[in-house]
Amino acid sequence: MPALTTSSGSLPRRTVAAALVAAPALWLGARAQPQAARVATPSQTEGPFYPVRLPQDADNDLLRNGTLNYRNGQPAWVEGSVTDLSGQPLRGAQVEIWQCDQDGHYHHPGDGGRADAAFQGFGRVAVDADGRYRFRTIRPAAYSGRTPHIHVKVKLGARELLTTQLYVEGDPGNARDFLWRNLPAASRAAVTVPFEPAADGVRARFPIVIAA
Repeated sequence: MPALTTSSGSLPRRTVAAALVAAPALWLGARAQPQAARVATPSQTEGPFYPVRLPQDADNDLLRNGTLNYRNGQPAWVEGSVTDLSGQPLRGAQVEIWQCDQDGHYHHPGDGGRADAAFQGFGRVAVDADGRYRFRTIRPAAYSGRTPHIHVKVKLGARELLTTQLYVEGDPGNARDFLWRNLPAASRAAVTVPFEPAADGVRARFPIVIAA
């Protein structure tokens, strides 16, 4: 028996019907493909130089401390987002960073009070509705025994969700740094980002994923 055709005679009806049944199945199959699993940002030690007392000026611009402007080092933007493992922004979170000045000194009694007064050294910002944060600071500097890094802490209300450290991709000091070196490869990749040239210094994008 010859195959039935459509009214236009262009295609067999059974072919058209099979295509209509298969198309939604293919479309649903494409939608059902699982997304790549997000990896929680690994924690690291807080270190000895978290501020004993938070500075009076603790905003997201570490290059201005009160009325003083810091002129040393390479200006940098450090920005990113704070999300959970499903990719949803962690609304209400606060991000803190602290780091040494260009000469390797922290604003901390344990560092002998040698930090440059013009460098704020610590900053804190609330994420926006999309979980984004941004700081103005310097490309992190090295000091004795440590590769360049920025300390990062994420809080939600009174809860501390994460303490970690951010490293500079390609810095020759990384391989000699005991904390960086002891991380598994995937964890190193999660906390090591490029500081790329920008019109006003360099820019680093550091996405933070919280297993909350």
